[in-house]
Amino acid sequence: MNIVFRQLFDEQSCTLTYLLADPMTGDAVLIDSVREHVGRYLTLLQELNLQLVWLLETHAHADHITGAAGMREVTGARSASGEHSGISCADRHLKDGDFIVFGGEVLRAIATPGHTPGCTSFLWRDRLFTGDTLMIGGCGRTDFQGGDAGTLFDSIGRILSHPGETLVYPGHDYKNMRVSSVEQERLSNVRIKDQTRESFIELMNNLNLPRPRLIDEAVPANLRCGRNEDMIDIHAV
Repeated sequence: MNIVFRQLFDEQSCTLTYLLADPMTGDAVLIDSVREHVGRYLTLLQELNLQLVWLLETHAHADHITGAAGMREVTGARSASGEHSGISCADRHLKDGDFIVFGGEVLRAIATPGHTPGCTSFLWRDRLFTGDTLMIGGCGRTDFQGGDAGTLFDSIGRILSHPGETLVYPGHDYKNMRVSSVEQERLSNVRIKDQTRESFIELMNNLNLPRPRLIDEAVPANLRCGRNEDMIDIHAV
């Protein structure tokens, strides 16, 4: 399978960022960028002789600030997020089933709300980028940003309805696990295995997790596509 694919890791937030590209045209997509790594992304694009055309967000993150603003300014790429993400500065708001085209490649948006109302997963070839909706052996929490455990259960069901061999690439790696498959998550994900919708809701409503350390800084910044408050967003004027 002739593709360009890189999985990148941010040690501070344990965020996984994904670079996808059409090797024939060089058109590239970046999923869930991190602001501190903008220079790294630009260097990688240059090394691989790629031009970034899309910056995608799986949701408005609470644990890191996106690099979308910086990448847009330097590369001219467009940004996109789910229609209910609250990210008004995005160039495109994706509905369930919408397509992102880069070169001869096509990526499909799948609405997977629950962790937040605007969570969106992306299907590309044989792999799913699930953001914080489905982790390896776990799932996103539902106790802030309009989360809803029942909705998350339904969204995870949508993801797990894909063929078992479909690869699962999550938005975070907390346990040195970077890739799974739909079938593996069906069999071993402790958050969802043998759960009914009702028992899952009870489980999620009683996790009692600590508040994300950067939430008060990260969420407002991500709703501005990662721009500082005192900076004018040229994409919004």
